[in-house]
Amino acid sequence: MKFRKRPVVIEAEKFTEGMYLGHVAIPDGVVYGGTVDNGERLHFIRTLEGNMAVKAGDMIITGVKGEKYPCKLDIFERTYEAVRSTDL
Repeated sequence: MKFRKRPVVIEAEKFTEGMYLGHVAIPDGVVYGGTVDNGERLHFIRTLEGNMAVKAGDMIITGVKGEKYPCKLDIFERTYEAVRSTDL
């Protein structure tokens, strides 16, 4: 049996280093920490599934229940497309 994901309109924003100033409140998610991973700063965001790593350039998606979670930019671009207000 095969399934297709239902079309859902989401909100997302690109994570930048500027969003991290100590503990940055993102509604229903907090970006915190700051370690180095192969020369890149690595931060974490609290999600429903636990803490997830987020790097500059990753997208932070707001899910259907308002939850936040990170998504790598290349995966985001293959999964989502921009929606015009006339499409809503």
